[in-house]
Amino acid sequence: MQLDDTDKRIIAALTVDARTSFADIGQQVSLSAPAVKRRVDRLRSSGVIRGFTAVVDPAAIGWTTEAFIELFCTGRTTPAQIAAATRHHPEVIGAYTVSGEADALVHLRAADIPHLEQALERLRSESFIVSTKSMIVLSRLVDAATQATGPAEARPGPGPGPRPAEP
Repeated sequence: MQLDDTDKRIIAALTVDARTSFADIGQQVSLSAPAVKRRVDRLRSSGVIRGFTAVVDPAAIGWTTEAFIELFCTGRTTPAQIAAATRHHPEVIGAYTVSGEADALVHLRAADIPHLEQALERLRSESFIVSTKSMIVLSRLVDAATQATGPAEARPGPGPGPRPAEP
């Protein structure tokens, strides 16, 4: 699907606050509320917008401990197997295949260290996992889920292209 500048501006507005009314977005992009709704519907049906969600502060629900776990798997483990297995663990908030020595990287969130240890032991019990290496998060420096970000072309400001020469 080809996105025009108005689509990108609508996406940027929704990225800042997905609850922004179509009328308010329309004022920002010089369209009527029904025209914005039609564009949002088209963006949703084409898969550009995959959904809307609430961003919850993990500390507010008591899940303040995070870790990244490198998974080392048996030789024929597929990404689909890793994805299917990690979906069964409620503490897993992300799973990724990666380059380097590890086969995958899993992001866990738990209430505390004992809860994290229990979740890690359950994850380690998956038949294809040979070993793990854990890194506990001490502090979050950047949290893109709570910032008004999106694709570079949807954000205001300079986009891709040559950078100016430094003095």
